[in-house]
Amino acid sequence: MRKIIFIPLGIIYILFVIWLISRSDKVDSPASNPQGIRLPINIESEDGVRAAAVAGSFYPADAGRLGKELSLLLSNAKKSDFVGSPRILIVPHAGITYSGNVAAYGFKQLEGRKNLRVILLGSSHTSNFDYAAVDDNQYWETPLGKVEVDRDFVKNLVNGESILADKSVHLKEHSLEVELIFLQKAVENFRIVPIMLGQTSDELIGALAQKLAYNFDDNTILIVSSDLSHYPDWTTANNSDNQLIDSILRGSEKIFDQKLDEIKGKNLAGLETPACGKDAIKAALKIGELIGVRNFEKIKYGNSGDVTGDKSRVVGYASILGSSGDIKFALINADDDSKKDSVEIARKTLETYLSSGSVQDIKSESQFLLQPLGAFVTLTKNGQLRGCMGEFEPTKPLYKVIQETSISSATKDKRFTPVTFEELKDIRIEISVMTPRKKVADWQKIILGKEGIVLQKGMNAGTFLPQVATDNNWDLEKFLNELCSQKAGLEKDCYKDPATDIYSFEVDVFGED
Repeated sequence: MRKIIFIPLGIIYILFVIWLISRSDKVDSPASNPQGIRLPINIESEDGVRAAAVAGSFYPADAGRLGKELSLLLSNAKKSDFVGSPRILIVPHAGITYSGNVAAYGFKQLEGRKNLRVILLGSSHTSNFDYAAVDDNQYWETPLGKVEVDRDFVKNLVNGESILADKSVHLKEHSLEVELIFLQKAVENFRIVPIMLGQTSDELIGALAQKLAYNFDDNTILIVSSDLSHYPDWTTANNSDNQLIDSILRGSEKIFDQKLDEIKGKNLAGLETPACGKDAIKAALKIGELIGVRNFEKIKYGNSGDVTGDKSRVVGYASILGSSGDIKFALINADDDSKKDSVEIARKTLETYLSSGSVQDIKSESQFLLQPLGAFVTLTKNGQLRGCMGEFEPTKPLYKVIQETSISSATKDKRFTPVTFEELKDIRIEISVMTPRKKVADWQKIILGKEGIVLQKGMNAGTFLPQVATDNNWDLEKFLNELCSQKAGLEKDCYKDPATDIYSFEVDVFGED
């Protein structure tokens, strides 16, 4: 008679737990999942800390093992002789078993860098939303430790409209976390600004790029997280990916976008997307155009088929570095013709609105007027102010901002009676196109006459354009005193209060003769 052996339930439970732990450091098979994606376990973290979501699936959860694997990957990578300083790095985000070698070549270029602000930019794989979501936790944590979030930069970046503070979309997302572990091994003493894109528009990408570009400095680097082709065969992936890489190396968002459309239009077998982080790449190229990044270099390319040997269904990976000399923010194509067009739009808009109450339908192909830039429109009559209104950091194009603020300046400035059509012939129009706002750490370093200022304390806020100081022959303290009391309704020395947030911006001023 066969003996039946009974195993106590407690032992079965212990064996099951041991099996789960043994599985935690394994990544899914690339044959079924070339990215190495597995649904993360439920995450519980302390307040202010974004906990690791994919430790144990995309990379080892054990700190010692993870450190050794990353060190080996980085030691096997080579450093390129790039020109200038690294500004933009595009790297993959699959499980490090698959894309780690390619990613390491990218992060190798940052070895030895210190005291950086690292903007982490990716496209969500887990959530649907139509804004740029900035994580405002105090720290992000991986098995290698905690990394501080640059919360002052986050506060400056968020505009309450298209760029929002939102921790939730980052909780289960892997694409930025996988880059963070490489940074922890390659860079010393850095802070991060984690940004996730969802369902985007050209206006949102432009607005985010403008804001980030204006706040870029020599200690800032942008890390863009994106894999390339998803699921074609090895040969198709190589052809598609290298065409897309070549378009990135041109440094033009427009050329990259055109190549994306061209590749998608070919309906290549198995190709679901040419790049999962395409919107993040578009934003990066726009930023590069704005701050003068002209040198892009392919550091390393490969795909999952190179690792697994299965070349029937692969994901492409690339590390691409953008470098430059000095950082200098520039408004695109702010030439004389564009400025002339801007003033004509303002006048024709006022003529139509003040005579009929309707808003003239305008279409513009000027790259300058298509940028999502803020602007003030100032109306004067016989040298005296007749109206002035503006809008900061819109998502709409500049030509629409000019139309709307022209109407507001003429009809909604509460300091004056509305402008009439009859007096419009005596009105001079001046337009101040604004850069995005930048947080001011020390008010004494404000450049009088060059920088406009926004003060905010609680619900009170006020703005002065830079020309207010020169027009009134004010020194810096007088300028700030008047801004506090006259515009913000606060104490005259409110700018000295640590609770007051101070932002600067620059303007390009032009108008009618």
